[in-house]
Amino acid sequence: MMFRHLPLAAAALLLTTLTPTATLTPTAAAAPDTAPCPGDRLRVPGAERTVAACLRDLTTAGTVASGHTDPADWAGLVAPGTRNPSGVPGVQLDGYFPDSSTTNGTHGWDHDSQFVIRLPERWNGGLVVAGPPGVREQYANDRTIADHVLARGYAFAATDKGNTGPTLYRDGKRPGDAIAEWHRRLTQLTVAAKSVAARHYGRAPRRTYAAGMSMGGYLVRWQLENVPWLYDGGLDWEGVLLTRRSPNLLATLPPALRAYPRLLAGEPGAREALRAAGYPPESEPLWETHHRTQWDTFQRLVREEVDPGYDGATEAGTPFCREGTGKGCDTDYDYAARPRAVHDTLGRLSLTGRVQRPLVTLHGTLDALVPIGPGSDRYARLVAQAHRGHKHRYYRVTGGNHTDGLYGAHPRLVRPMLPCVRDAFDALTAWAEDGTAPPRSRTVPRPDGDPVQTCTL
Repeated sequence: MMFRHLPLAAAALLLTTLTPTATLTPTAAAAPDTAPCPGDRLRVPGAERTVAACLRDLTTAGTVASGHTDPADWAGLVAPGTRNPSGVPGVQLDGYFPDSSTTNGTHGWDHDSQFVIRLPERWNGGLVVAGPPGVREQYANDRTIADHVLARGYAFAATDKGNTGPTLYRDGKRPGDAIAEWHRRLTQLTVAAKSVAARHYGRAPRRTYAAGMSMGGYLVRWQLENVPWLYDGGLDWEGVLLTRRSPNLLATLPPALRAYPRLLAGEPGAREALRAAGYPPESEPLWETHHRTQWDTFQRLVREEVDPGYDGATEAGTPFCREGTGKGCDTDYDYAARPRAVHDTLGRLSLTGRVQRPLVTLHGTLDALVPIGPGSDRYARLVAQAHRGHKHRYYRVTGGNHTDGLYGAHPRLVRPMLPCVRDAFDALTAWAEDGTAPPRSRTVPRPDGDPVQTCTL
């Protein structure tokens, strides 16, 4: 994926939620126990390949050394100084389901629909499943979600969603097929992971939750709307909102691509245009980074997936094309003016708000990639309009950005979301498991204590 002369300091932050930067090669020297592993007898229903390992620690404190995670996959998603739990022994299963696409090179398999399943020795009877943000791979949630839930005793499973990287739009036969596959792959993994847990522990999971951020949060919403019987609840961390009608992702990014160069040129009205598109005025110090590393890439990738005809034979348009270039330039893209077929494509991927299980949503007020106003604010209205508000809690986190990685560069502006996400997960499980209702939906103020470790909903 192109980042156009990205300075080394910015590259080191790996801020974008879109793409992993390396593939995983397990470290044989760090492989743990040599005794027979109970994971060897486990089979993942429908999987084409499965590799088992008994690990002394399933959290990233152990799996980084043993080669059973990929730090590049979750780089940039957590704030400097974040402390994670550790010391969770158990079984890890890596593998893949049958698939014809080959964008995921992890383990040298060059095979999509890869998954990871982790089964802690001390199991509480629950299961958490996740899809990655952006077009990352199956280990993207290891630091942000897996470590916390594993320490709580939950089994954990994650998928790469069936396609990864900057050319996901090549997967499938028609526009939208690559994203539609994400739905199926998370459903497939959920069913398989339940079966594996039942075989391993001798009883089926009592509770199953979906969790995810960004595009992973979009999947949580979709699962609870469309296959709710598989889950007892969901945690939605700033999920992307895809809807047939504007505003949607393809209606918020082009105005930003048009207005920001005008702002740099000192043209009047540019700042107001960005704010009108939904970008919070307080987030202005973040706009330069997002313009350089995220807005253009995200717009072209998603637009190519749902509207490939816009730029003809060109794949994913022209990076940073100038406003006024005309057809084929994503800076000039106008979703509302596109043919009905394009709207139909987005329609079959759309969210409706008709969640059937408890859902907790969190979104940062300074999100400069998926703005909170046309994003989760609007999704909360869809849930209310669908008369599902009693199943939804929505927390607007003051100072939160789309990724916590920017906290190191903007500690006085940005506050990490992860502490709030962890608190929200615990509130969700209490809601589903013993009926303890979470705090009412609200805007969460900045904490009095250390923002890297502290949040109280």
